[in-house]
Amino acid sequence: MWVITVYSKENTTMFEFDTEKEARETLKNIQGYKILSEVVYFNDHRFALTVV
Repeated sequence: MWVITVYSKENTTMFEFDTEKEARETLKNIQGYKILSEVVYFNDHRFALTVV
C-alpha cells in the first residue's frame, strides 16, 4: 500500500493507493508539503523472510 500525506496549516490529509504508479501520478498534482510512503505489513505474503 502507498500513502500520500499532505500537510497544511489547518489539516493533515492522507490518501491510500494500491500501486506505486498510481500514487506517483497523483503526487504530481497535489499542492503543498507532501510525503509519499510505502506501507509494508509484516504478514504480507508477497514478501518472504530470507536468512543469510
